[in-house]
Amino acid sequence: MTKVLSENEAIEVIKAGRIGRLGCVEQEGPYVVPINYLIDGREIYSHALPGKKIDAMRVNPLVCLQVDHIRDDLHWSSAIAFGKFEEIRNPQSRRTVISKLLCGFPKMTPVESQIVQDAAAPDSIVFKIVVDRVTGVLES
Repeated sequence: MTKVLSENEAIEVIKAGRIGRLGCVEQEGPYVVPINYLIDGREIYSHALPGKKIDAMRVNPLVCLQVDHIRDDLHWSSAIAFGKFEEIRNPQSRRTVISKLLCGFPKMTPVESQIVQDAAAPDSIVFKIVVDRVTGVLES
């Protein structure tokens, strides 16, 4: 049976996740990529190196993050947070976010580890999604 989740229930789905799919719009249309993230209240934090998704979000900051938990075909939940991309430029704030991400993801890839080693480096981007609304569905 499918159930539409309340906003609070949908936020709990996102809080329980670690990897989500970031949706943004670039010149050719929709662009979706997996990211690791952490959520604090109504802000979702992540990081990246320069590239297509960062370029797209700088042009059009309206984004979404989709997270799901799938036990099997008949037992799953899915939530989407809609919001606005904002770069975090303050060096101390950048270091704080990266430190929290490293705690949550101790096995970061070499690229991510490079960002952690120098969160103030100009080529690393630390960002947040300021959440406007969240929707979700549960199948059980």
